[in-house]
Amino acid sequence: MSVWRKLVTAIKGGATEAAQAVADSQAIRILEQEIREAKEELRKSDHARTQILAKCKLAQQKVDGLKASVSEYENHARKAADSDRQLALDCAKKVVELKEQLDAEQSYLEQFQQSEKQLAQNIQQAKGNLRRLEQQVDMVKATESVQKAQVAVSSQHMGANSKMKTATESLARIKEKQTLRQAELQAAEELASEESTDELEKRLAEAGIKGGKSSADDELARILGS
Repeated sequence: MSVWRKLVTAIKGGATEAAQAVADSQAIRILEQEIREAKEELRKSDHARTQILAKCKLAQQKVDGLKASVSEYENHARKAADSDRQLALDCAKKVVELKEQLDAEQSYLEQFQQSEKQLAQNIQQAKGNLRRLEQQVDMVKATESVQKAQVAVSSQHMGANSKMKTATESLARIKEKQTLRQAELQAAEELASEESTDELEKRLAEAGIKGGKSSADDELARILGS
C-alpha cells in the first residue's frame, strides 16, 4: 500500500471514528427525548384508561339497573298471573325487552372490561420498560461521568509525573553544576593560599630570616657546635 493510500485510509478511519463519537455523544440526548415522549404517551394512555373505567362504571350501573327491573317485572308478572292474565303477559313482555337491553349492556360492559384489562397490562408493561430504560440511561450517564473523571485524573497524574521527572532532572543538573562550581572555588582558594605561602617564604629567605642556601662553613660550625 502506497503512502498516499495509507494516508487516505487513515483519514477515512479518523472521519468514521469522529462521526461515531458525535453519534454516541448524541445518543443519550436522543434517548432522554424518547423517554420524555414515551412518558407523554403513557400519560395519555392513563387518561384513556380512566375514560374506559368511567364507561365501565356507567355500563355496570345500567346492567345492575336492568337486572333490578327484570326482577321487578318478573315479580309483577307472578302477582298478576292469578288476577289479570293480560297484565301478567304485558309484564312478561316487558321482561323480554329488558333482558334484550340487559344482554346488550352486558356485552358492552364486557367489552369495556376486556379493553380496560388489556390496556392496563400494556400500560404496566410500557411503564416497566420505560423504568428499565431510564435506569440504563442513568447508569450510562453515571458511568460516563466517572470514566471522564478517571481519564482526567489519569491525564493529570501522567502529566504531573512527566513534569516531576523533568523537574527532578533539572534539579540534578543544578546540583551537579553547583558541586562543580564549589570544587572550582575550593581549588582556586587552595592555589591562592599556596601562592601566598610561597611568596612569604621567598621574602623571608631573601631577608636572611628563614631558609636560604647554607654554606659549608655554616654547616661545619653547626656540626662542631653541637
